[in-house]
Amino acid sequence: MLTLRNTALVTAAPLVLAVAGISHPHGLSRATASDWTQLHIALLPVFPLLTVGLLVPLWHRPRRSLVGFATVVAWAGAFAYAAFYTGLDAVAGIAAGTAVEHVGPTAILGPVKRPLYDTGEVLGQVGAYALIGAIAATALALFPKHGVRILPGTVVLLAAGWSFVDSHIFWPRGVWTMLGFALGFALLTWGTADSGPTGTGGTPSRRQRS
Repeated sequence: MLTLRNTALVTAAPLVLAVAGISHPHGLSRATASDWTQLHIALLPVFPLLTVGLLVPLWHRPRRSLVGFATVVAWAGAFAYAAFYTGLDAVAGIAAGTAVEHVGPTAILGPVKRPLYDTGEVLGQVGAYALIGAIAATALALFPKHGVRILPGTVVLLAAGWSFVDSHIFWPRGVWTMLGFALGFALLTWGTADSGPTGTGGTPSRRQRS
């Protein structure tokens, strides 16, 4: 039951984002500006929750060791992702949509939205790369205890993270990226469930064998 609960927790955010990506406007124009703005306002608290998929398996007090250091690095990467990717949504989403919605009817939209897009893109890429770093640090923190069981989830998450750098949640690749995160987080949760202390190869440690 605990594993099922944790799986629901870690997959909720990416699944919500995948559904939202299906209805995400493919471009920002006067006709889509209102929907563009409202969608990004609604999703503002959801994007940071992607990090729940990393925080759940790392839910313990870090020790003064390599594992503890990797845990802190993963937490820091998750925080950086949440902060900078929220900046993307605020600038290229809410601000750009609001500006286009209220610009004069004869104004050219390119000069209005392009600077906001450029700023938002930089913020989003910093956030996405921070998330990739957090995924790698999470794997480093979990491997000594859980061994190769975490590798399938880690591989899927790294692939999804790389796609996330420039896919956002736009259909189709962005939606598949979110589904990849959901799968990766589920695999990572299953790989860390009910696993006792192990050596680096995923076999029982010397203390456990004795």
